[in-house]
Amino acid sequence: MYPALTVWQKLATEDVFSPGHENGLSELAVSLSGEAEFRFLWVGSEAGMEADLVKRAGVPYREIPAAGVHGVGARALPGNLLRLGRGYLQSVRILREFRPDALMFTGGYVAVPMALAGSKIPALLYVPDIEPGLALKTLARFADCIAVTAEESRAYYSKHRRVVVTGYPTRPELKAWSMDQAREALGLKADLPTLLVFGGSSGARSINRALLAVLPELLAEMQVIHISGRLDWPEVEAAQAGLADRPGDTSHADRYHPYPYLYEEMGAALTAADLVLSRAGASSLGEFPMFGLPALLVPYPHAWQYQQVNARYLAQRGAAQIIQDAELPEQLLPLVRGLMHDHARREAMRQAMTALACPDAARSIARLWLGLAARQDRERIFDL
Repeated sequence: MYPALTVWQKLATEDVFSPGHENGLSELAVSLSGEAEFRFLWVGSEAGMEADLVKRAGVPYREIPAAGVHGVGARALPGNLLRLGRGYLQSVRILREFRPDALMFTGGYVAVPMALAGSKIPALLYVPDIEPGLALKTLARFADCIAVTAEESRAYYSKHRRVVVTGYPTRPELKAWSMDQAREALGLKADLPTLLVFGGSSGARSINRALLAVLPELLAEMQVIHISGRLDWPEVEAAQAGLADRPGDTSHADRYHPYPYLYEEMGAALTAADLVLSRAGASSLGEFPMFGLPALLVPYPHAWQYQQVNARYLAQRGAAQIIQDAELPEQLLPLVRGLMHDHARREAMRQAMTALACPDAARSIARLWLGLAARQDRERIFDL
């Protein structure tokens, strides 16, 4: 979701072909109606949280029904196929109304109906994770060009003639915070190390509960920004109240900063953090390098192995350490303490993470997409 929004922002606000300028889940369609005038339309799921974020950004949004078919039970399969069929018919109507010059896909089963309906329209596929899931592998058949985050992803698309390594596109507003501004916005102290705990937009129950179990011990040594997700927010609020109710000055309740989610202030949290404890979703490949942020990564265990692959990619380069989900209750406290006390290792991880940053990724993807839409000098536009 955020990669597509970042590319949209780059196209909507900058001349991505200007000389010397070096700066889903869903589908995003662009229509050229002049040299520098664009119309965009985002097509997403009926019940996705993306709708709120996309509308907040000012992008027109349309919903279509869709559902997965891989690995679903026999009872669910007929209904899911019916939803896909309805999604295909709605996609056909949307394309006839909007008449896009190019499509962009960033993954997820909701993209499949649009890819089928728009099979004759030039399409760009962006693959955010190192290893693509089934939907992304399926979408590759409809893509004129595939943009990938890392060189390692090429192996999954060896038969496709256009695969370009661009890096992960990161939102520029995340870097708008100075350290002082970030601390002030989140109520942080300058004399304490800062741990950021983040399980993703929906949260991560195992991470949340493992953190809450050792929270008093951590708060004795550091301050914690905890982005819990909305699902566990009542449990987090109760833990925060429990800290405040403890007698004496040993609770350090003022060092605990929980949020169900952060929008504009997410950049402040990433700026202020000395260490992050997180799932290993695709954003970890872009946002943590952007900030040179050492990471303890807990790959999600109940899906295909894409988070394990992402985590290994960062760990093998010295930028992160992996904790398996089942080991969280025993390992969280000693590993966080150990890294917070080992300044030399954190500095080495910081440098390794920074070396993986691709600050020009959004521009590279935007150029590819715009080139497909323009249908001019097709060979030149792929030469980044």
